[in-house]
Amino acid sequence: MSIGIGIIGAGVMGADHARTVASAVGGAHLAALSDADADRAARVAAETGARRCHADSMALIADPAVDAVLIASPDATHAAFVLACLNAGKPVLCEKPLAATLAEAEVIIAAEKALGRRLVQVGFMRRFDPAYAGMKARLDAGEIGPAVMLHAVHRNAAVPPWFTSEMVITNSAVHDIDVARFLLGQEIVAATVFAPPVPAGALRDRQFLVMETAGGQLATVELFVNAAYGYDVRAELVGERGTLTRAPRDAVALRQSGRESGAFALDWRGHFAAAYQRQLQAWVQSIRSAVPVGPSAWDGYAATAIATACVGGLARGERVAVDIGTRPALYD
Repeated sequence: MSIGIGIIGAGVMGADHARTVASAVGGAHLAALSDADADRAARVAAETGARRCHADSMALIADPAVDAVLIASPDATHAAFVLACLNAGKPVLCEKPLAATLAEAEVIIAAEKALGRRLVQVGFMRRFDPAYAGMKARLDAGEIGPAVMLHAVHRNAAVPPWFTSEMVITNSAVHDIDVARFLLGQEIVAATVFAPPVPAGALRDRQFLVMETAGGQLATVELFVNAAYGYDVRAELVGERGTLTRAPRDAVALRQSGRESGAFALDWRGHFAAAYQRQLQAWVQSIRSAVPVGPSAWDGYAATAIATACVGGLARGERVAVDIGTRPALYD
């Protein structure tokens, strides 16, 4: 049986997901699209062969032709749509963040616990990236011994003018926060955010985040969201007996005339294209097998809790404690 996927949001991410479902995911088809901009939804539907468009996203969730829902709408809408999917008993893949506030994320956790089964997957696609997944597999195989530190770099070519200092953490660093939990296998218990002074109202770019885990490991993240030259994301995992590195560029480098050169992607879509495809394929397979995979609602909640604490630390200029509470048995 082919899984009918409904996508909420036909902007940059939603359109990309629609193209991937239509062309590169087996066992599924694009059943429906919805977007606040009806013309945009119609254009993406025509391009991808979506079978219908809904003006109302709640109608898409209720559509009997839609077996599962992918949410790629603005952040503030995520919680309401996730809860509607849970109420309808439909699997949902929600782009990060799971919710715009910690309180909303807690409501989602409570709702899924009440169902007694996992239906939510959060779009932390780096866990499906061949390089990050490979780092995790080689760490677990004992190649570098126990992990002691993680160093990450997150640079964007540019961000929109409406991007805020807080979004450097909640929109960009949140991926690195999830990667730290994923690779180190420990919960974050404290964090400190360093940022140079800027004029009043200016973006506090070039932030440096230091996280501490319950097991005494350290994870650092350099954040520079207007770096100009390209999208540059990398990580080095340090173990007691060696290191593993996620390189920032393509695997192919040109050596010619005494120089070596390679290319950087201009944004996250090219850099993580394989991760997005693998994420969607794994999600579809999990629906077919009824065996959940990937980042859970708890992972989404944890990332939101840690990011919220970091925003507080940025504002106050101090180290902050992080307490995400006890993970419910549903997510073990």
